[in-house]
Amino acid sequence: MAEPLVEVRRGGLVESIHRGHVVVVDGAGRARFWVGDPGRVVLARSSAKPFQALACVHSGAADRFGIAPRELAVMCGSHWGEDAHVQAVRSILARLGLDEGALECGTHRPVHQPSADRLVREGLEPGAVHSNCSGKHAGMLAVAVQLQAPVCGYRQASHPAQRYILSLVSEITGEPAAAIRVAVDGCGAPVFALPLKALARGFARLARPAGLPAKLQEAASRVVAAMQANPEMVGGSGSFDTRLLSELKPRVVCKGGAEAVYCLGLTDRGWGLALKVEDGGGRAVGPIVLEVLRQIGALKPAEEQRLRELARPAVKNHRGEAVGELAPVFTLAAAEGVAF
Repeated sequence: MAEPLVEVRRGGLVESIHRGHVVVVDGAGRARFWVGDPGRVVLARSSAKPFQALACVHSGAADRFGIAPRELAVMCGSHWGEDAHVQAVRSILARLGLDEGALECGTHRPVHQPSADRLVREGLEPGAVHSNCSGKHAGMLAVAVQLQAPVCGYRQASHPAQRYILSLVSEITGEPAAAIRVAVDGCGAPVFALPLKALARGFARLARPAGLPAKLQEAASRVVAAMQANPEMVGGSGSFDTRLLSELKPRVVCKGGAEAVYCLGLTDRGWGLALKVEDGGGRAVGPIVLEVLRQIGALKPAEEQRLRELARPAVKNHRGEAVGELAPVFTLAAAEGVAF
């Protein structure tokens, strides 16, 4: 059963409650801490992007095409369509000898409002390169070219690039490929359904890949290093992913997904965290993640202070006045022999 995780409070009253599930596991997949159902099967959404980016390194495409760390980072990101993001995606496509027409991710306005406003002022329409998944799709195109597979239709689950990606998702999460259900993500690419504990294990092994085959170890290390060195490419100005990577590197690798899924790996402990808010309420994610880190002793006092506004964000009215707050209300259960 889903458990209450975050209360939305206003005027001393509880206005809303976000319920969900959280699990923290080690690299062997053993649950260390949890609340709710660690086996809850969820669609990973964009939390899987670092796994999908592994294929670009593992296949040899990153080396063949000279993919820079910031370009690898944007493949892992849900970018906001800022200039640096757009330039990085265009650079990847140029290295592949492709243009923006090869992207099959669809189009939307940049998430970064100033960038969206500038397009309007200049009389320009957003293109596929502005999609927050264009980096991921550019990485998939790199894998397709490396495998000498057709570029057209690279996003289809039956395409060799997607089968390659699925095999790596299976290997790093420990979930058999045949057990991973595949649906269609918002950008048209495959999205994977996995138990939270498997997602958490994947991030534990991403964070500390010792024990994985050497080739996958190298790919995981390069993906994590790229994300930590270029946190602004993983999200955007003010995004939770970018802020967390910036504040907590090199101890953390993290990535959020739509419908309030979030995953995080602790490089110093080799642990992984995965959560799902049942109502898809993304506003609850920050308070949950930071409360989990606080409860398991993974936040330093100075970090906790700097991130306080994300841990207990204010509810504001249209005048900008704080009229309430979001507050975590859960206590993690701990496995035997594991103390808080």
